[in-house]
Amino acid sequence: MTQKKQKLVYLAAASHSGSTMTAMLLGAHPDLCSVGELKAINLGDKNSYLCSCKTLAKDCAFWQGVTEKMASKGHDFCISNAGTDIRTGATPYMLRLLRPLVRSPIMEFVRDTLLSLSPTWRKQLPHLQKRNADYVRSIAEQAGVDTVVDSSKIGIRLKYLLKNPDLDVKVIWVVRDGRGVSLAYKNPSEYADAKDPKLRGGGTGKTPEHSRGIEVGAQEWIRCNDETRSVLATMDKNSWIKVHYEELCNDTEKTLDKIFEFIGVDPSKKKLNFKTVEHHVVGNGMRLDDSEVIKLDERWKEQLSKAELKKYFEVAGDYHQSLSYTE
Repeated sequence: MTQKKQKLVYLAAASHSGSTMTAMLLGAHPDLCSVGELKAINLGDKNSYLCSCKTLAKDCAFWQGVTEKMASKGHDFCISNAGTDIRTGATPYMLRLLRPLVRSPIMEFVRDTLLSLSPTWRKQLPHLQKRNADYVRSIAEQAGVDTVVDSSKIGIRLKYLLKNPDLDVKVIWVVRDGRGVSLAYKNPSEYADAKDPKLRGGGTGKTPEHSRGIEVGAQEWIRCNDETRSVLATMDKNSWIKVHYEELCNDTEKTLDKIFEFIGVDPSKKKLNFKTVEHHVVGNGMRLDDSEVIKLDERWKEQLSKAELKKYFEVAGDYHQSLSYTE
């Protein structure tokens, strides 16, 4: 008997666009589970990395259960080394081909054709697809839900998840004002990690990212959203929606109702006090904050100078307007 496809909701976004908050709001729904980024790379030292339940991820009962369920499916699994990223085990040749962002169908055809010339890729891709599908299924089984949320964000991962024969994927494109994103790139420790300095970097006390400047933040904001657009252009329009971070913060209930209706779960079961629900999230430091206040973060209005805003608009002006933002 053919196994039913596993339901997966993918959050596509530029970094620092509110995907962690969105994922936790969705994960608070009793029929959904979110554990953060399923690509699960760069978690750091397993002896200090905390699950959002505030226990070490390696000692967390939820993750131990996922590990056991993965083992029953034939996988040697550890959350600190999940092996679910599309670049896992890639040769230098494969890495060069997987590095560019997703672009037009013609360019993706060229990429796929060149990748198919690699014996390693031809052998490894089916294994990676099965591992990812079994990982999502194991999380769903451990949580007792039908649908899992993946906040990995990046387009190249989404491209291959959409090709996974064992997954039924819907996409939420989370968009945030690029000025807020650029501020986070300028100072990730202050604007993109846990409020408590001791909990930053997943519990190490040190944010792994370094300042990369306003221009870099603006460029990355454009690149990531452009990549998402390219992937969405290949999908049925009923399989994805766009949600602005600002509307999620300013009109949370209405926006969540729209999202839950899209996913196909009962909107009346939503929980705005999302931190009172037990989560087992890895990823952005915000997951470790105790506060569950949903407040629009527009600190860029005070923290970005006129010169910095000028640099931002020099890079992202036209794109800024194309995503329905104004000066």
